[in-house]
Amino acid sequence: MSASARSSSEDRIPLAVTSIILTVLALSLGDALVKMTSGSFVIWQIFVVRSLILLPILMGVALSLGCLRVPQAGIWIAVRSLMLIAMWICYYLALPNLSLSAAAAAYYTLPIFITLFSAVFVGDSITAKGWAAVVLGFVGVLFILRPSAGDFNLYALLPLLAAMLYAGAMILTRTRCQSEHPVILSLALNLGFIIAGGIAACLIWQLPADMRQGFLLSEWTAMGWSEWVSMGLLAASILIGSIGAAIAYQNGPPAMIGAFDFAYVGFAVLWGIVFFNETPDLIASIGMIMIVGGGILSLRQ
Repeated sequence: MSASARSSSEDRIPLAVTSIILTVLALSLGDALVKMTSGSFVIWQIFVVRSLILLPILMGVALSLGCLRVPQAGIWIAVRSLMLIAMWICYYLALPNLSLSAAAAAYYTLPIFITLFSAVFVGDSITAKGWAAVVLGFVGVLFILRPSAGDFNLYALLPLLAAMLYAGAMILTRTRCQSEHPVILSLALNLGFIIAGGIAACLIWQLPADMRQGFLLSEWTAMGWSEWVSMGLLAASILIGSIGAAIAYQNGPPAMIGAFDFAYVGFAVLWGIVFFNETPDLIASIGMIMIVGGGILSLRQ
């Protein structure tokens, strides 16, 4: 029996689907918080402080579960963490130079990359319904975001690269890290955030003062009570997101789980209504229905 066949026979679809929906729910809430607090932090400060909050929690969970040990797939876990860190860097680097709708639309090509990578690297069989689910969901994203052609420039390649990195990391989760505990994967990712953020902070400190500005190159800002609360909420978001994504892609076919990643956009629209009074019009509402339809169709492939 091949590795792909063993994986398929051991899949737990309800757990995987529930995990990815909770994941995108938590991450979309975290991104809404970042939008509300934009300008208060530099990206490297978010990386380091958020993960420092998470480390003792993850260590405690790992100790209580008895899974704190040297992982067998240490090299692949490191590669996975680097890919996810690079994904976040690419996406945030694009935001100052693109409209949010253009960046998000480009990034949400990721289920297409997951489907392609699944067929090439995992050997998953992608049926016509599976492809239709991906296309339907992606068109739904375009209906919601409706980026104008003038928004796309060379910077639009960065969210596309971010989508490819995320897709590759999730395929790696299924093919090389499937036996590793999700808490260990989350612990490795957050250690990577701290290392990357610390190195970047040291490099930025060496730059001339006139270059130390913007979301990527500014120095860290002082943190009061409200900033610490925001960081705590961001830590909770990434904790749920990192563990949930690992569980989802360990227990379900990447192409199917990738289709449910589109639910992020639906949640983003909801938080836009709740927090920013951004009410979707008829076309956006049709887009949400298409995304849900794509997710349901993927279950029937």
